[in-house]
Amino acid sequence: MAMQETKIVGDSFQVGVRFQRYWDTSMAIAFFCGELGAGLFFVSFLFDFVPGMVTGMLITGVFKSYFHIAHMGVPMKSWRAILRPDRSWISRGLMAIVFYLGFGTVHVLNLSFDLETTLGLGTALGNLVQFLAAAAALVVMTYQGMAMSHSSAISLWNTALMPVSGLTYALTGGAVLTMVMGWNSLFAVTPEGLNNLATEVLLLLLVDAIVLASVVYSANNRSRGGQVSVSLLLSGIYRQPFLFLVVGTGLVLPALVLWLVPGNFIAALLAAATILAGYLTYRVLIFKAGVYEPMTSFRPSA
Repeated sequence: MAMQETKIVGDSFQVGVRFQRYWDTSMAIAFFCGELGAGLFFVSFLFDFVPGMVTGMLITGVFKSYFHIAHMGVPMKSWRAILRPDRSWISRGLMAIVFYLGFGTVHVLNLSFDLETTLGLGTALGNLVQFLAAAAALVVMTYQGMAMSHSSAISLWNTALMPVSGLTYALTGGAVLTMVMGWNSLFAVTPEGLNNLATEVLLLLLVDAIVLASVVYSANNRSRGGQVSVSLLLSGIYRQPFLFLVVGTGLVLPALVLWLVPGNFIAALLAAATILAGYLTYRVLIFKAGVYEPMTSFRPSA
């Protein structure tokens, strides 16, 4: 019976596991853009780096919105998703995006044109805007993982590590992009800041690896569906993109590059490209390898 339950079946009425295909590549790209944009904004926020904050908001506001709406069957009704913040992480996340883009824009304008002085806004109001923008960005980095973790029918997703992986990957991508974008401006006069950020990227890559291993270990030990998902990633049809792109290209290679060639722009650019490639592949595969738990058989045991 165990062998039958772990068989991958299609839409036929059989005992076995079935792939989820409602969330696929377009949603994976939307998740990626939302988290990456918020991560870039948050890290740039810590350095008062306006170009990074603006780019982060554009990535989230334009590309996440486009790929999210492209996934929907009735895009004109997509605004209704924000109406249930009491019971849905999707609604809470959309509210967080509105706050993040709104207060983030005000914060950027304040930094660029000193609105506290010209409009007499006051330091307290400026600090409140900063806090709300940063807090909303943190929610944007995690709410998608929160929504996935409630999917009890898909063991690969049903873990508190889903929002953690979104947060750590978003911060890693945001940190390495901030480092590249601010190489000749932000860090030109403070090279120690560049070295510190490079060290933080290395530490974040280590955290990403630990979280990724924990996601795989947790799913493999939870249920038959989780075991099938892990098998697909480690030895099945998704083995090569997972091991070579997510692990090798996205974690090991950039860590080696930043460690062996510190303070080199080309190396930092290569690290950024490989980190983002691995991050995007992770987002795609976590959807593609998600399978529903097998239907329970009611046949009496012998």
